[in-house]
Amino acid sequence: MALTVIRLLGSPGAAAARAATGLHTACLHNSAVRRRSYGWLSYIMGERTSPRLQRLSKIITVEGNLASGKEALGQKLAEKLGMLFMPQADCGYLDLMLGEATPLHQDFNGMCSLQRFYTEPQAADGNSFRLQLWLFNMRLLQYADAVQHLLTTGQGVVLERSPFSDVVFLDAMFKQGYIRKECVDYYHEIRGISICEFLPPHLVIYLDVPAEEVQRRLKQKSESYLKNIPLPYLKSIEESYKKSFLPQISETSEMLVYDGTQPLDGERVAEDVEYVKFEKGPWLEQDDVSYHHMRMLVEDKPRVASLTSIPKYLPEITISAQECDEKFHAFKLLPGKMYAPGYNSEVGDKHVWRK
Repeated sequence: MALTVIRLLGSPGAAAARAATGLHTACLHNSAVRRRSYGWLSYIMGERTSPRLQRLSKIITVEGNLASGKEALGQKLAEKLGMLFMPQADCGYLDLMLGEATPLHQDFNGMCSLQRFYTEPQAADGNSFRLQLWLFNMRLLQYADAVQHLLTTGQGVVLERSPFSDVVFLDAMFKQGYIRKECVDYYHEIRGISICEFLPPHLVIYLDVPAEEVQRRLKQKSESYLKNIPLPYLKSIEESYKKSFLPQISETSEMLVYDGTQPLDGERVAEDVEYVKFEKGPWLEQDDVSYHHMRMLVEDKPRVASLTSIPKYLPEITISAQECDEKFHAFKLLPGKMYAPGYNSEVGDKHVWRK
C-alpha cells in the first residue's frame, strides 16, 4: 500500500481526500470575514469577489536559493505594502494549520526528514523523494490558503516560495543522483494535474545569490546539518532557477530580479512593486464567475490535497498494508485524535470515532 500522508489517509505524493475535519476550517487569522464559509449559496445570494479586490490585491512570491534572504525581504515587503506574509511551508505546515501544540512525529508528516536529507541525501529508503513530494503537497495547500485569503479579504499575500518553483529542487536532486528517473517522472505527472488548477503568482521576485555565497552563508548557520551542503547541489538549484523556472514563469507573471549579495532596502523594493503595471498573466482574464469557482476549490482543502493523488508503485513511497494500519492507529492514539471534537473520551456512551 502506498502512503505518505498517514493522518490524511492518502496515497503517497497525494495528501488525500479524506482529510481531518479541522483542515476545512484552518484559518490564517481570526477576522470575521476570514472565518465565514463560502459556497454556492453565498454566490446565489449575491456575494461577489471583484468589489473587494484593489490594485495591490496580488500574490507575490519571493524566490531564490537557500539562505538568499527570502524571508527577511518578504517580511519587509509585506509590512511596507500592507500585505499578509506567509513564510515558506515546511514539513510541519499541516500541524500549523490544524493548530497542533507541537509538530507531530515525522511518521505523520510525510514519513520524511529535511535534516536527514541534508546529512544523507542518497538514503536507500527514499527519504529524499518522499521529502520532495511532501513539501510539494504542503506548498500546494499553502498556496490554496494564500488564494483563499486574497479572494476572501482582498488583502494581498507575500509568499516565501511557492509550489510553482518546487520543480527547481527536484531537478537539482536528480542531477546530483539523489532520486531516480522513475521518481522524477512520477513527480512531473502529479505536478502536471495539480498545479494547473491554480493561477500563477502575479509577481515573482528573484534574489540572485551565487552558489558560492550561499554555501558561505549556510556555514554560518547554527544548524549543523546545513554546514556541509555540497556546492554542486547549490549550483544545480541556481542553474535550474535561471535556465528553466524564471524564463517559464516570466511568460505569465511579472518579475523583479535583485542582487541578493547586497543588503536590500525594503522600501525600495516596495516602491518598485508599486510601479509594476501587472499587465500580463491569466489573472487579467478572471471575473466573478471564475473567482467563485476558485474560492470553491481553495476552501476545500481535502479536494486540493487529492489533486496530487495518482496511485503508483514506487519503492520509495510504498509501505505494506500492515504498516499503514499500524501508523494509522498510532495516530489515533495521540492525545485528542481518537474522538470527534466536543466529546469527552471518559464518557463511554458518547464515544464517537473520527471518520
